[in-house]
Amino acid sequence: MMNSSEISHFKHQTLTKEDLRRVNLRYMFGGQLGWNYERMMNVAYVHAILPAMIKMYGDDSDVLRDMLQMEMQFYNTSPFLSAIITGMDLSLQNESGTKSKEAVAAIKTGLMGPFAAVGDSLFGAVIPTILGSLAAYMGMKGNPIGVIIWLLCAIVILGLRYFELPIAYREGKKLVSNVGNLLNNLTDAATLLGVFVIGGLIPTVVNVIVPFKLTIGKKSLAIQADMLDQILPALVPIALVALAY
Repeated sequence: MMNSSEISHFKHQTLTKEDLRRVNLRYMFGGQLGWNYERMMNVAYVHAILPAMIKMYGDDSDVLRDMLQMEMQFYNTSPFLSAIITGMDLSLQNESGTKSKEAVAAIKTGLMGPFAAVGDSLFGAVIPTILGSLAAYMGMKGNPIGVIIWLLCAIVILGLRYFELPIAYREGKKLVSNVGNLLNNLTDAATLLGVFVIGGLIPTVVNVIVPFKLTIGKKSLAIQADMLDQILPALVPIALVALAY
């Protein structure tokens, strides 16, 4: 049994591209394994990085058990950006070994919340809403390109998830400040674009007609065409969408 001093001075093995690829694939296709209400995604996270941890600290060592115990902390973030945290985690450990224990725990705790908010809103809501609306509208018109757009959206997002880990591993700690500002700006831009796209589709997709007419003497006015549409074209569909929202 190693004491704390021996653990802190343990010399670890370095990781290769193949090690990172294995970790990446394990998390991409097993990111929800062992999900639980106590620590949520911690089991899947440890399952993904386990081959790399064994490579660095040995298959059956006190150091491995100590580091895995640290990694089993509460973990819950967006699956679309989780690989960035994983990459920085492994980068720190590959650089400093057991001395990175506190830094790794701090990075996971500090980034999982912001990444959950940005990743889920951007990749789970904004982008699918924009491209999904376009694809659905084209599908309604019988245009097969709509299906292709939706499939390409899924493929691109999957590709981004795959390249996040090696980039984060290479950049390490430098990525913490850079990625935060980039993602915030990207989210704001995509949200604004989404509002424009959805707004443009409302008059075409939401067909609502107000059939009533207002008769004053011999003059008859269509409530929708002569009154509401004069204020704002497609006012009724926009009002219904806003009410539903």
